[in-house]
Amino acid sequence: MENKPNKEVRLDQLVDYSQPYAVLEEIKHNFIAHYPIAEFIPFRYIFKDFIDLMEGRYPGYRGYNTKFHDIQHTTDVLLALSRLIDGYNIKNNKNKLSVQKVKLALIAGVFHDTGYLQTIDDQEGTGAKYTAIHVERSIEFIAKYMQQKGYSPLEFETVKNIVLCTKLLVDPLKDINFNDEEEKTLGIMLGTADLIGQMSCRTYLERLVFLFYEFKEAGIPGYTSEFDLLKKTKEFYEMVKDRIDNKLGKVYQYLIYHFKKRYKINKNLYLVAVERAINYINTISSPQEMYTKLRRKI
Repeated sequence: MENKPNKEVRLDQLVDYSQPYAVLEEIKHNFIAHYPIAEFIPFRYIFKDFIDLMEGRYPGYRGYNTKFHDIQHTTDVLLALSRLIDGYNIKNNKNKLSVQKVKLALIAGVFHDTGYLQTIDDQEGTGAKYTAIHVERSIEFIAKYMQQKGYSPLEFETVKNIVLCTKLLVDPLKDINFNDEEEKTLGIMLGTADLIGQMSCRTYLERLVFLFYEFKEAGIPGYTSEFDLLKKTKEFYEMVKDRIDNKLGKVYQYLIYHFKKRYKINKNLYLVAVERAINYINTISSPQEMYTKLRRKI
C-alpha cells in the first residue's frame, strides 16, 4: 500500500496489528528511514525479551494475564510512537532526534506496562491488581533490565522520565525534570502514543470489557458495569483531548507528516479512528446492544 493514495484507507488496514513481529517490521521501517539499520539491531533482541517476558519465558516472571494490557496494547503504542518520531523527523529534516535518544524511547515504549506482570511467586489474582502502581513497577523492572544489559544510570534516567509521561496524574511539562528537550519531546510522544495507540485500535470498544474487569480487580472506583465504562469512555476521551493538547504539547500533529509521506494520505488516521470509535458509542443504548453491536474479533 505504500505510496498509493487512498482517502478511504483505515488505520487498521496498514499492518497486521495482531502479529507482533509484523508490527516490529513496521517500526523498523520507520526507524531506518532516518538512522542506520545497524542501530536497530539491538532493539530486535530487546523486543524478543519483551515477547518472552509477556509469554512467561523470562526468568522470574509468570507472563501476562491482563487481557486489555496485553502484547497488542504495547505494540499498538510502540508503533504509534515510531510514527510520531518519523513524522517529527520528516518535519524537522535538518534537526532530527538523535538516534541514541530514540533507541532509549523505544525501550521505554516496549516496557512501559511491564508493571502489570507478576513474579513467579506472586500467585494471587492477576496483574490487574497493580493498576494504580503499574508505572512505578514498570520503572522498577526497567531499572533491573537496563542494569543487567549494561546501560548507564543516565540512560536509565532518560527511560524513566519518558515512561513517567504515561502516568495520567503527571503533567510532563510541569512535573518531570527532563535532562534536555529531546528527552521531553520523546516523553510526551510516548504519553500521546499510549492514549491514541490504544483508543485507535480497531477492537478498542470490545476490549473495554477486559479493562472493566482489570479496574474491578484493582478496586478502581467509578464504573458499575462494562456498559457503564463504555458510556463513560466519551468522558474519558474529553480528558484525553485536553491532555494531548495541553499537557502533551499537541505532538500528535507530527503524524500528518508520516501518513502524507508514507501513504500520501493527508489525514491523521489515529484521530480519525478514535473519533469513529467514540461516535459509535452513541449508537449503543443498552447493555444488550453492547454485545450485539460490538462483535469484532478480540
